[in-house]
Amino acid sequence: MNKTPIIYVVSDSVGETAELVTKAAISQFEHLDVSLKRFPYVEDKVHIDEVISLAKHDGGMIAYTLVKPDISNYLQECASKEGIYACDIIGPLMQQVQQLSGETPLYEPGLVRKLDEDYFKKVEAIEFAVKYDDGRDPRGILKADIVLVGVSRTSKTPLSQYLAHKRYKVANVPLVPEVDPPEELFLVPKEKCFGLRITPDKLNQIRRERLISLGLNDQAIYANIERIKEEIEYFDGIVEKIGCPVIDVTNKAVEETANVILNMVRNKKMDD
Repeated sequence: MNKTPIIYVVSDSVGETAELVTKAAISQFEHLDVSLKRFPYVEDKVHIDEVISLAKHDGGMIAYTLVKPDISNYLQECASKEGIYACDIIGPLMQQVQQLSGETPLYEPGLVRKLDEDYFKKVEAIEFAVKYDDGRDPRGILKADIVLVGVSRTSKTPLSQYLAHKRYKVANVPLVPEVDPPEELFLVPKEKCFGLRITPDKLNQIRRERLISLGLNDQAIYANIERIKEEIEYFDGIVEKIGCPVIDVTNKAVEETANVILNMVRNKKMDD
């Protein structure tokens, strides 16, 4: 046997899990010097034969994560026949989980990596929503998957965060009569833009409650019904110019509004 043992890390995906577990095991041996050789994307018997041949020649062992039973069993049979140590890292645990749950495994390689990618997409979308919240940077409008438009207190921010958790990059733009909307708002495809409309009475109630919660006078111009009507009229003119869908959020929870938007987005994708 070579002075430096060789462990062949074999996987039907990238092999990160198999290598990480193998390194964790090796770390428990203070003076052990081991060489790791990773063999990713091993999905057929030809590749198994190649690894077995190398491990036999080098006097090494094999640590593997192969989720397809026929390939995993083939490797174990070949290793036993050639007198090679082979450790199945994932198989026994999958069997125990199957017995515990009564569920049948998918036997599909690479699912952990797909889950990781999904997680990072969600984080990226959440960070995007924070960065481009409340019209902070108009450049986000053209980068967004979804753009929300509305007057103050129409749930633009919580809706942006909710959609971000669904992995959509969302920018939201507040509309105020005294401030011209960013020109990017008229350049974004109208099907990506959604206007959030609310009745004046409901918005008056929401704004008054907001002022009271802040310890302010609820008779301020912010909650004045005539001012609110002016803002909504301005909103109507802008969304008509954009030509985007408008959703009445008066009596809708954030989740309900989000579902309306997601259904529109998905239907558009199907039409495309």
